[in-house]
Amino acid sequence: MNGLATRYLGLDLRHPVVASASPLTATFDGMRRLEDAQAAAVVMASLYEEQIRAADAAYAMFTDYAAGSHPEAANYFPELPDYRYGISGHLETLRRAVEALQIPVIASLNGVTDEGWLDYAMELEQTGVAALELNLFLPPSDLATTGHEMERRYLDIVRHVKSEVGIPIAVKLPPFFSALGNFIIELQSAGADGVVLFNQFCRPDLDPETLSAKPRVFLSTSADIHLPLAWIMLLSHHVDLSLAAGTGVDTHVEVVKYLLAGADVATAASTLLRYGPDRLATLVEGLERWLSDSPFASVDDMRGRLDCAHSGPPDKFFRNVYLHGISDYPAPEFAPRNGEDERSIGAIG
Repeated sequence: MNGLATRYLGLDLRHPVVASASPLTATFDGMRRLEDAQAAAVVMASLYEEQIRAADAAYAMFTDYAAGSHPEAANYFPELPDYRYGISGHLETLRRAVEALQIPVIASLNGVTDEGWLDYAMELEQTGVAALELNLFLPPSDLATTGHEMERRYLDIVRHVKSEVGIPIAVKLPPFFSALGNFIIELQSAGADGVVLFNQFCRPDLDPETLSAKPRVFLSTSADIHLPLAWIMLLSHHVDLSLAAGTGVDTHVEVVKYLLAGADVATAASTLLRYGPDRLATLVEGLERWLSDSPFASVDDMRGRLDCAHSGPPDKFFRNVYLHGISDYPAPEFAPRNGEDERSIGAIG
């Protein structure tokens, strides 16, 4: 399997298929199963600042409940001397995984406040994890906030965390930027060691029967590969940071495409939730078979062979893809409706 070896965030990996953050990586047993299924590395499920603060608030409420109302009731809910707030269980799981697993364990953080990003990042580092993934998603809900202000906010978070944390940092991004390529170059200047394209968040939906809003989870499929694929093709020869594909990996074919585009690793979550952890072995074995039948000697040899540096000027390349994708799509056969002739239908453009 030496030909499959790759590097990501400065880490030496046996192959380029990483188990990304998901319910499967929320527990030690889940991460152990993914290691047994041949994951090259595992990203633990994200630590969400809101959930930690909610747990802290509940703990404070119960420990303070009835305090002072009666001498015998002041310690009805006694304080736990080793309670490290809502983060304690998450940290313990990470620490256990780091000590027991033979593959790199990467922490993931999704914060809200400046203090949360920084404080929790430092606590996660202390568990001994190999790297930290900043799962960044700041909803632009304030219509007075400009795109430039949103980008500054993202960059400030990365700079602050990087200034206090010594392990490699990957930034997991949404695709909602007006000039994503330039923004990623700025992330690199801010200290990011890698980017993951892209994160998957629950999307809202409306229920006409109950007249209410509700979240929905959509597992990605191979049909979702094209946007991150395009950006990895474009970035491959223009950035020095690690590139991880984070969407649309369903079979080994998507892994191959991402590597040819220039990715260092392909991360998988939806396909593992859909088929189980053993899907990892299927992805790795499929990549190995494809590589053995290809003209390439290794993953390093194939990486970036179809990026934009090999496809001519990027603007012309993407324009041609767009143009031919629209104009070459076969039109359906239409039968003339009553009172219409074929010439009138053919004239519609």
